[in-house]
Amino acid sequence: MSNEITFRYLPLSRYESGKTTIRRPREITYFSYDDQRKLLPLSEASLKYYCPPFFGAHGEQDHNYPHHLSEGFQSFQKHDDTIDEHLDALLDTLQAHEEQTSQKVEADVLTWRGMMTKILIAPYDRFDGFEMNATFSKTADTLSFLEEHHAAKRQNEQARPQRPRPGQPSPAEMQYWGYKFEALSTLAQRRVEAPREVIENRSKQIVNNSEQYCSIVQTGIGDTNLVIAGEVDAVLGEKPEDTSEAIPWVELKTTKEIENQKDADKYEDKLLKFWAQSFLLGVPHVVVGFRSMDGRLLRIEQIDTHRIPTIAKQMAARENRRTWDGNLCVNFAADLLGFLKKHVNQPGVVWRLAHRSRSGVVTLSVDNTIAPSSILKASFSAHRENFA
Repeated sequence: MSNEITFRYLPLSRYESGKTTIRRPREITYFSYDDQRKLLPLSEASLKYYCPPFFGAHGEQDHNYPHHLSEGFQSFQKHDDTIDEHLDALLDTLQAHEEQTSQKVEADVLTWRGMMTKILIAPYDRFDGFEMNATFSKTADTLSFLEEHHAAKRQNEQARPQRPRPGQPSPAEMQYWGYKFEALSTLAQRRVEAPREVIENRSKQIVNNSEQYCSIVQTGIGDTNLVIAGEVDAVLGEKPEDTSEAIPWVELKTTKEIENQKDADKYEDKLLKFWAQSFLLGVPHVVVGFRSMDGRLLRIEQIDTHRIPTIAKQMAARENRRTWDGNLCVNFAADLLGFLKKHVNQPGVVWRLAHRSRSGVVTLSVDNTIAPSSILKASFSAHRENFA
């Protein structure tokens, strides 16, 4: 790699003032993966409907529902995430949508929600960092395409401890808890249409994380127009027929019950990612399942996404300190996206966008080991070239 360009963002105080223009995310199309990971463009086949595992009031602990999130772990049908899926599903669906509507979707940057989440929270990232690949195409109508650098992701995952700490479940089992909570909290059909035995026996169903519904939205941060795709866990009620209306999506999350200040601090950090992920796709509600140390589901709490920054500030105020600032994140993201638009503008080149946590620097360098065609499918380029 060569030709490194640096983006320095410290001190963060430079992003505290001012207000970046944000375009409300609007779903333009969608796709599903079935339980065999087959892509279904323009399909709602895997759309799920929110139905809480408890029927009491939100936040009310109910020992009569002793759901254990480890139940069914041995039969878990896990998607093989060692496969690099690139942007293929997003591009195939966008192509199908444009062919169906005869309208081209305009954007400066096209990417997954996960990549934009990493960018949005980078000012406060203390552990993970990121590495992404970016390329540019005039034939695709001046779009920049941004995806995860899969090899770096796999290397980081393999470096993490896989053995459980004494007295604790394995990392794989704890990862399963999130998928189990989703299975306990969703239905494949509207609640009014679901048989009672289906609702009551969700704890016994085999969990499969290959199946997903993904929303593709148009949005904007500052001067950058974005097309972002990401999985949404469920809809509260149903999707409105009027496509201009906001969709009542629900994001499902799990976290350890707050028993001490250490737990509270970890939850406060988690709230940043909860907010960023939901904010980017226009998800208005987050449902958090609070669990015990060993994975027993204790209670659930529904939070409006727009209130999450306030909740984090209130938690920090109890200790007379500051916490993360959502407006600062947005101002930072607008600046970094402008940096990308300025420098990722040469066709036939792959750039590596990298951030090491706590470094205060994002770097951009040419990567000659990756072909642009691995990021931008030839079929999508041909579609855009021939698009009337």
